[in-house]
Amino acid sequence: MQSVFMRYPGGKSKAVTFSYDDGVKQDRQLIEIFNKYGIKSTFNFNCKANSQFHYTNEEIQDLYFANGHEIAVHGALHRANGNLRAIEGIRDVLDCRLELEERCDRIIRGMAYPDSGITLMGNFGKYEDIKNYLTELDIAYARTLGQDNDSFMLPEDFHAWMPSAHHDNPNIMNYIDKFLNIDISEKSYHARRVSRLLYIWGHSYEFDRNNNWEHIEKICQKLANNNEIWYATNIEIYDYVTAYKSLRYSANGSKVYNPTLHTIWLEYCSKIYTVNPGETICIDL
Repeated sequence: MQSVFMRYPGGKSKAVTFSYDDGVKQDRQLIEIFNKYGIKSTFNFNCKANSQFHYTNEEIQDLYFANGHEIAVHGALHRANGNLRAIEGIRDVLDCRLELEERCDRIIRGMAYPDSGITLMGNFGKYEDIKNYLTELDIAYARTLGQDNDSFMLPEDFHAWMPSAHHDNPNIMNYIDKFLNIDISEKSYHARRVSRLLYIWGHSYEFDRNNNWEHIEKICQKLANNNEIWYATNIEIYDYVTAYKSLRYSANGSKVYNPTLHTIWLEYCSKIYTVNPGETICIDL
């Protein structure tokens, strides 16, 4: 029996997501570019660390949510979780989440670690402790940084979600070419047929600072309008992967039950199957 492979919505084999930090005024120009090319992004806001909140509640709805983007936690005071006592980390995350939920009028479940996050563990901090309190605070995922790579694999641990690259990585265009050229068809090596994810992050103010807004435009142009790609926010990817993991199989693998509220796509022997919420399907083994 061959393997069953997860496929993204529509049976797609690749996904692209972006993540931008601090909730700054330059987000507006970046969102205009993302919207132009059909790109989805998560925007991570810190709250009390900003001397001035850059957007009104109405602007948040019109600029971010109305265009399909996500807002996530980036720490009330933008303090590195790896250097904080648990009670300090809990307060920094919770205070930010509470403020964002009030401003956004919706549930906020995602996060990007502020500062050095979990890449530097000072004051005898432990990642396990941080993951535990994020889980208790209903933070579904947390983006980290520091290990740019072109493997394009989904994270094993969503609370240590490593992106593919910062947008200023000198190899970013080569990474994108490699991603676009990955062959996930039946003729490729079996173990390489897993679905892939390209995840790019940064700060929108960097384009002002470096005077290179054309750089992100070129990135989006290169990725846009591709039938193989699902363009999604971080939380959409987390929710979909979590739903896929919830599928239930018969002992011989011929029947699949979907107990979730998400429609799930999977592939077996080059055939795409769709499993609707509450549905049980048969796979042709």
